[in-house]
Amino acid sequence: MTVVRDVPKQLFIGGGWREAESGRTLSVDNPATGEELCRVADASPADGRRAVEAAVAAQPAWAATPPRVRSEILRRAYDLIIARTEDLALLMTLEMGKPLAEARAEVAYGAEFFRWFSEEAVRIDGGMMTAPDGKNRLMVTRQPVGPCLLITPWNFPLAMGTRKIGPALAAGCTIVLKPAPQTPLTSLALAAILTEAGLPEGVLNVVVTSDAAGVVEPLLRGGQIRKLSFTGSTQVGRILLAQCADTVIRTSMELGGNAPLIVFDDADLDTAVEGTMVAKMRNMGESCCAANRIYVHHSVAEAFATRLAARMAALKVGDGTHPATDVGPLIDTTGRSKAHDVVCDAVKRGATVLTGGELPNGPGSFYPPTVLTGVTPDAAINDTEVFGPVAALLTFTTEDEAITAANNTEFGLAAYLFTQNLDRALRVAERLESGMIGLNTGLVSNPAAPFGGVKQSGLGREGGTVGIGEFLEYKYIAIPTGA
Repeated sequence: MTVVRDVPKQLFIGGGWREAESGRTLSVDNPATGEELCRVADASPADGRRAVEAAVAAQPAWAATPPRVRSEILRRAYDLIIARTEDLALLMTLEMGKPLAEARAEVAYGAEFFRWFSEEAVRIDGGMMTAPDGKNRLMVTRQPVGPCLLITPWNFPLAMGTRKIGPALAAGCTIVLKPAPQTPLTSLALAAILTEAGLPEGVLNVVVTSDAAGVVEPLLRGGQIRKLSFTGSTQVGRILLAQCADTVIRTSMELGGNAPLIVFDDADLDTAVEGTMVAKMRNMGESCCAANRIYVHHSVAEAFATRLAARMAALKVGDGTHPATDVGPLIDTTGRSKAHDVVCDAVKRGATVLTGGELPNGPGSFYPPTVLTGVTPDAAINDTEVFGPVAALLTFTTEDEAITAANNTEFGLAAYLFTQNLDRALRVAERLESGMIGLNTGLVSNPAAPFGGVKQSGLGREGGTVGIGEFLEYKYIAIPTGA
């Protein structure tokens, strides 16, 4: 297809497109068909070093670039992304699988990070005060932390890039971006857009690799990277944190999730079902903040399950490029097997399948929207980040019981609750151990809000007014008053 053909297939280092030093390439496949879309350059550790060297060389000039200039580059990139919505949406659908309607929504969401941080770039502040003893003036400034390594996942190929690139550029940091090897095309297209928007050479470098451990570890231990921002699994996050310790690299981590969703007996069931569909089925369930454990008050459990199953069964599964498709393929057959395995485990332990639950025939990594009732507490799905279109329903009787079950996890990224009682809403939201709460809504992501979790779901926040702060250091200057 034209959109695939037009994307550069090389590494982007020092403002130029380069083949991998080894000449190796990796395959980018369409999860709807299992067929190869194209091949892209596969970076080696030496390529990674060259990318860091380019970022280090560009850092002083970029840090000194006026905030308004940085702002205008991001704003031009925002305009270019919006103008190319259809091409970028199709590119994401082809390499990741999501339906075109969802891909278009991601383009709008992802572009908004560039617009938001273009506005934040000119609002980096500091301060001045007189010391309590009157002998010094205390001046505080904020400066870019320095060259950053940004590692993004495959599930939101555009938005995960813009959510990290936007604040880094706005703060005056240079970048080495390592996108997921399953979905590199969107990141490469984004690099081309930023170049067209006027980003100077070396400020952004993109290395795609099938050898993440071999490329990343030397960069973290090499002493030149000053900031790591990573979105991915908690397991990998722990490894990266250990590697960052040697050179005390500043980190931001958006890690795994195991989001609970609670439906109380006084909830508006239409609102609760609609919110659950969004929280569960956005991106085919391949989201860190997807609802994973759905707790429904026993008095409304049957009615809720019936309505949810009907909605899930009505969804059309198919190739994301087809206009009628509601649910595209999962990223690969490994992801599909993971979803099916937890369904089979739950059924063996007594759960009932209301809809879905069967592996389809034919090509692609499709899995049907599935609703399970009677899920037992010992089922593997309760402790597994499913990353698929599987809704596991459990019941509860008391508020305390629901909160205890919801918090019974090492993760704390997102949580959802549905109730019409304001006192209960605030009380439960305060007690839930999650960084983000959806109250009578299944959508929490917003570029203007701080995105991130607690416990083992990560460190730091992305987006909002605090997002740029992750890429800035404070500097204090003492000035004698002469008194």
